[in-house]
Parts: sequence; structure tokens; C-alpha cells
Amino acid sequence: MKRVLTAVMLVVCCAFVLTGCKSGETLKPSDLPSWVLMPPEGGISAVGSAKIGPAGMSFAKLEATSNARDEIARTINVKVKNMIKNFTETTGVGDDTTVDKVFTNVSKQVAKVDLSGSQIKNVHLDKANEEIYVLVALQPEVVAGLAEQMKKAAVTSYKNDQALWQKFQAKKAQEELDKEIEKEFGGM
Repeated sequence: MKRVLTAVMLVVCCAFVLTGCKSGETLKPSDLPSWVLMPPEGGISAVGSAKIGPAGMSFAKLEATSNARDEIARTINVKVKNMIKNFTETTGVGDDTTVDKVFTNVSKQVAKVDLSGSQIKNVHLDKANEEIYVLVALQPEVVAGLAEQMKKAAVTSYKNDQALWQKFQAKKAQEELDKEIEKEFGGM
């Protein structure tokens, strides 16, 4: 799953970065339909894009549609794990002082959502750059159903064993962090 998400994100980023690299031409934002740059409001929708390659138009359209659905899923429900490490150290005296600095940021995102009812609403073919853009949207009744499901989940999780377990896990993680800070920095 991680590889798929990484590949999809890489394809989308590359599609935007590489747009217009052919023959010195550049695609101007004004050349794209407005829905490509800013999906319409009033529901849940997203735009996906893909280069048209040797696999053909149909495959590129499928890839662009998948990218859009992935974006919708991450809009509705995403679990994020993130860790940041920051370390700075100086050694030496006077002009011989050196500073070593390390900063690490690791993030992982996973989405799991049932998107039945998502439909292609618009397609734009950019012939000059051999790229296809697809607008995918959820039907209004699906959006309303998702809102109702989220509301019920929030209400029922208050005394849910799983919610209590999550609170316990959060407290345990906080205690582990406190121990590490105490170990690293001593009593402050």
C-alpha cells in the first residue's frame, strides 16, 4: 500500500513538474480549464492527471481517475504517522568551533475509504503535452451519507473500548516521551 501511495504521489508530482518540458513549450495555467487548478465547490471532488504513454489513452485516463480518487480518499479520511528529530551539537573552542546539525522528518499517510458513487465529471486532454486531466466527484447523496457516518462514529466512540484503548496508548506514548526527555536532558 505504501509503495502504491508513494508511486501515485510521485506520478502526480512528476506530471506537474514535467508538464511542458517537450520542445521548450510550457503549459500556462491559463491554458487549463479552471476546474483543473481549482476543483468546483459544493461537494467532494478532486483532479487527477497522467501522461499519455505507450499504454495509450485508456490507461492514462484510468491512472488519472485513480489519482483523483486517491486524493478524495485522503480528503475524507487519512491516518498520518509523523516523526521529527532535531539534533544540534557544537564542539571545539573559539575559531575551532564546529556545529553539527541533523534534522529528520518522516511521514506516512494511509487512507481507507469506500468511494462507491464516485464518478468522472469532466475530462481535459492536453494534446500539446500529451497529458489527460480527470475531475472525479462524489454524488451529493454519498457525501451526505459520509457526513452521517462520521457523526455516528464520533458519538458512538465516546465510551467505545477502542476509544479507551487509544487514550491508553496516547498516555503510554506521552509517558515514554517524558522518560526519554528525562534521560536525555535530566531534571529541568
